[in-house]
Amino acid sequence: MTKPAAYTSYRKAAALALLLVAPLPFSMQGCTDLTETPQSQITPDQFYHTDAEVLGGVASVYAKLRATLDAYYDLSEISTDEVVVPTRGQDWFDNGKWIELHHQTWGANSALGLDDINSAYDNLSIGIARANVVLNAIENSPIANKAAIVAEVRVLRAFYYYQLMDLFGGMPIVTTTEIATRPRATRAATFDFIEKELTESRGDLPATRPASEYGRVTQGAVDAMLAELYLNAEVFSGTVTTAGLTKGTPRWQDAIDAADAVLNSPHYSMECGADWKKNFSPDNYNSTENIFAVNLMAAPGLGLNFPMRVLHYNQYDSPTPWNGFSTLAETYHAFDDNDVRKSIFLEGPQVNLVTGLPTTDRAGNPLFFTDTIGDIHQANENEGARIMKWPVDPAHVAENNGNDFAWFRLAEMYLIKAEALNELGQPAAAIPLINTVHDCTDPTPLNVAANQQAVRDAILKERLLEFTGEGKRRMDMIRMGTFLKPFGLKGDQTAEPYRILFPIPATQIQTNPLLEQNPGY
Repeated sequence: MTKPAAYTSYRKAAALALLLVAPLPFSMQGCTDLTETPQSQITPDQFYHTDAEVLGGVASVYAKLRATLDAYYDLSEISTDEVVVPTRGQDWFDNGKWIELHHQTWGANSALGLDDINSAYDNLSIGIARANVVLNAIENSPIANKAAIVAEVRVLRAFYYYQLMDLFGGMPIVTTTEIATRPRATRAATFDFIEKELTESRGDLPATRPASEYGRVTQGAVDAMLAELYLNAEVFSGTVTTAGLTKGTPRWQDAIDAADAVLNSPHYSMECGADWKKNFSPDNYNSTENIFAVNLMAAPGLGLNFPMRVLHYNQYDSPTPWNGFSTLAETYHAFDDNDVRKSIFLEGPQVNLVTGLPTTDRAGNPLFFTDTIGDIHQANENEGARIMKWPVDPAHVAENNGNDFAWFRLAEMYLIKAEALNELGQPAAAIPLINTVHDCTDPTPLNVAANQQAVRDAILKERLLEFTGEGKRRMDMIRMGTFLKPFGLKGDQTAEPYRILFPIPATQIQTNPLLEQNPGY
């Protein structure tokens, strides 16, 4: 779907940012050649003097959010019970990295370590580096709204740090453009830095924005980030050794307070019943539930390619889909049949998602997706139900669809508050909040006993049902202690307890010898 002109206004400013070719002065980047010759003589001291130039720089920081839907997303989903990428003949072997990810057998120098793990580290580091370049450049800029711009960029930098901390633990804290090697801070110190960036920035941000500024951070986005940060505080402020996680200090009441700041805001409301799908549709910029979304467009290099990852080769017009990502039978069958949320799956007889006409497999037989996968090392092309949560955009350009991707939605705030209340010993108070989310899409009532473990189990399941495919599952399973246990197509394998963190990629340590490897790797 073509988005309104107001939606794209700050993207137009991004063209100015492309004129600014500055080195990315960030010691965590292993793939950036800092000796390469710039293609332009424009430097930060010559740029960022007007509102349009500053907006272009800010847009360049936002642009890196698209990369969070690649390696970070894959690591967060395929390592869990939501997604598996089976090898299908000659397709999707890729040196075994997808099986490695699902079986949780990765290493710093493995196929996955040298590819997606390193890519996640690089992409998020580049986002931080871009933020530092902009913050440094506008320090002496004469623009009138400098405080709001600084706050906005600090929040984006904190979000990139947040995802790095989630995957790898403690990070070097870099807030300048100086090129230098730096040691890692502890995970607890990284947590504190992220919290400080968010809390100090919130007051300079608007509570809401006009349509012309759609996609830019608001106070609600900060509150949502803080709510999830505090929800996971025991994990993020803890320490990981070869023996596993020693939890840090819980922040349950802080999680409640941050979630309440969103829940009490007049700017968000739940999309229920059939309207729940508005959160993922090509026009989901109109959703009243999405709080912080990656701004995507049906344009070359700017769109969502999720349909390509899941659809069969014959289910899209052009280019040919990749027929890769599938879900596990256990996840598919966790949904009630009358739950609107089950409609995200493709299972059974299939059609071309663009034409709506029945389609075939490569042998010419009617295409039929099974709910099971016999052997992920040699799967058939039709095995495995597919997560099609973000439908094909009728206005798509090649693989680029205009559906935005929300990292934070209002439904999560209800479940964060429910979980925090339960952990504070108030399971009865948590149950109505779980029901608010469940009843929004599923008419089958929940029957949850008012005891702490029963409510924990209900929350973990409800988060699976509500956020399947939204990059939340790994974090949830780690927090709830289920990440390393056998599930689905892992068979009876239990992963080593240190694997709640990924290894620091070998290429990053080669670039910065002050980085210490995570335990166990």
